[in-house]
Amino acid sequence: MSRIGKKPVAIPAGVTVSLNDRTIDVEGPKGKLSFTHRPEVSVEISEDGKEAQVTRDGDTRTCREFHGLTRAVLANMIVGVTDGYEKKLEIVGVGYLAAINGDTLQLRVGFANELHRKIPKELTVTCPDQTHVVVQGCDKQMVGQFAAEIRSLRKPEPYKGKGVRYQGEYVKIKPGKSATK
Repeated sequence: MSRIGKKPVAIPAGVTVSLNDRTIDVEGPKGKLSFTHRPEVSVEISEDGKEAQVTRDGDTRTCREFHGLTRAVLANMIVGVTDGYEKKLEIVGVGYLAAINGDTLQLRVGFANELHRKIPKELTVTCPDQTHVVVQGCDKQMVGQFAAEIRSLRKPEPYKGKGVRYQGEYVKIKPGKSATK
């Protein structure tokens, strides 16, 4: 039995959650998000609008899977429109740097050419300095996906640790070739 799916989702003041058939719309101070849930589950909002409850129709494996998933997505949407999400990346390497030019993120990470990534309009990307990138937004999936795409352009290599990494990420450094006697 899904224990996460049974927990009610608290709706804080200033956030409106509306249901339209199977589509859930959440609106708050940071933005507006929408999600269409599967037919195996149903969502009810309490009469006072203070909490939402996710229930499932059956006890099959797929119903149980989508029960917890729908509740987790709804909770993440509420956190996103109230507090927002952010991922911080750092760029390590001599001459490696990042800059923002309009709606494009420019990365110089050791290749012959600069790498350019278009910033989605739903996200806010800033560079506090040349070696850090901060991705912010209200959609948890979109923030994580864009941060992962930036990191995948030049993953940290295991010998010197150069590349793009999440802030605080530990990169295990391998010993290089050792000179023989």
